Amino acid sequence: MTGNSSFGHPGFTWDDLQYFLAVARTGQLSVAARHLRTSHATVSRRIDRLEFTLKVKLFERNPRGYVLTGVGQRFIDAAERMEAEADRLQMDIASGSAAHQGVVRLSAPEGIANYFLAHQIGDFTAQHPNLALELVTIQQIMSLSRKEADIAISLDPPKGGPYEIEKITDYRLSIYGAKSYLAERPEIRRREDLLLHPFIGYIQDMIFAPGLDYLGDVHPGIKPRFQSSSISAQMTATLQRQGLCILPHFIACRQPELQIVLPDDVQLTRHYYLVRHRDMSRVPRVRAVADYLTTVVQENRSAFLGG
Repeated sequence: MTGNSSFGHPGFTWDDLQYFLAVARTGQLSVAARHLRTSHATVSRRIDRLEFTLKVKLFERNPRGYVLTGVGQRFIDAAERMEAEADRLQMDIASGSAAHQGVVRLSAPEGIANYFLAHQIGDFTAQHPNLALELVTIQQIMSLSRKEADIAISLDPPKGGPYEIEKITDYRLSIYGAKSYLAERPEIRRREDLLLHPFIGYIQDMIFAPGLDYLGDVHPGIKPRFQSSSISAQMTATLQRQGLCILPHFIACRQPELQIVLPDDVQLTRHYYLVRHRDMSRVPRVRAVADYLTTVVQENRSAFLGG
């Protein structure tokens, strides 16, 4: 082997370990290839070469993808320590934004992803031109434990595990209706009046976070007529005069056609948490994203908390 990085073994390089970690974290050659900006065939070849060199089987291959063997599971701990050391070394020898290179995958609920983070990404990329950010809005299938995401914004943080958890903001929700819808119907004066109106909400058995199950907090008798797993679809249906909907203030405030219903009687509070695997929290590029998220959310607290 050439002398670029053997880590004491005569047959594999740091590049091999990066391929191993990418497959271990995603379980799919195609996804790992996309992360590494290379081809499916190249990833497969590098994994085969690493296993041949080490004379161990790191993955079980099956139709659903690559699953770590017991040996592979033990090997990932050593590989991640090397990755963390490599990132720290990069930070030590670089300066400013040059230390922050690579790809960071952020998992976040659709609401904050589409209606807040997507509006802020331009500032972040301007500050970190060498860092690529992937924003995933299908949080319910992302796993920090398997490193499918580097950072998550969550409504309900993990109860345990190797995570660093930080509450970044509260946010408020109210009942909204289209002004034209409300103008044609009797005035809503109390919670019982809500039962006379169709409601829009989440599909009950697809609610992936308990914090989104809030219709019962408004009135136990509310049964939504239209349900969607997408907050965007719910808001669109509300704007199309299909009924009333509970929406976060930071989303609804962008729609002048929406009007709050029972503002003094009904106001819900939920929370957003920043969650990182402890192993990833020390990586400079991940820390840069986490620091930016914390700062930009705090700077916009009034949007999340409402008037």
